[in-house]
Amino acid sequence: MVTDDATGKTLLVHEILNQHYGIQAIYGRLEPMHELIATVLSHRTTHANEVTAFRTMMARFGTWEAIRDAPVEELTEAIQTSNYPEIKAPWIKQILARIIAERGEANVDFLREMTNEAAMTWLTALPGVGLKTATLLLLFNFQKPVLPVDTHVHRVSQRLGLIGPKVSAEKAHAILLRYLPPDATVLFNFHKHFYWHGQRICTWSYPKCQSCVLKLHCDYFQGKQ
Repeated sequence: MVTDDATGKTLLVHEILNQHYGIQAIYGRLEPMHELIATVLSHRTTHANEVTAFRTMMARFGTWEAIRDAPVEELTEAIQTSNYPEIKAPWIKQILARIIAERGEANVDFLREMTNEAAMTWLTALPGVGLKTATLLLLFNFQKPVLPVDTHVHRVSQRLGLIGPKVSAEKAHAILLRYLPPDATVLFNFHKHFYWHGQRICTWSYPKCQSCVLKLHCDYFQGKQ
């Protein structure tokens, strides 16, 4: 069944990917503070290089407080496998300084008790923390009903026609969220499945359209016929 209705189509392709990949329980990739700083390191960086940067940073400085107090040049060197370390090092120091000053320790578990809106506002006020970082942390670690839109989710959503070709990833957060129920498990699986599909099938170059379970519902594929 193909529908032109954006909500109906979104729910349809979501259900197809649920069946294809299987429904996942929500899991936090990392401890919340680790997740926050690692996600900042991950901007425009491969996962392997993000992990290397984080491990090198912790091996050199040992604690969040030591990272906060480290000379910016030394922190920049420690995270050099992450792209743009000269930008990210000051961000990380400022993030840690603010959290420790406000909370007395490097801990963001208090976000669990905040409303979605308040938690998003607090996080996105931090240097280098945008919607993707904030939503990843809140969904994965605190099971809040928000939707991370990374490059894979954005690309798959555009090719399917769920969002317009000129809609930015920032605007896609709110648009896609309106199409889906405010349920953290639903949103987690939507994110994970679109992420995996973008990595494995709907790749940026040479998408594997003939192997795609969504091809009958995809504007991009239909436009190639």
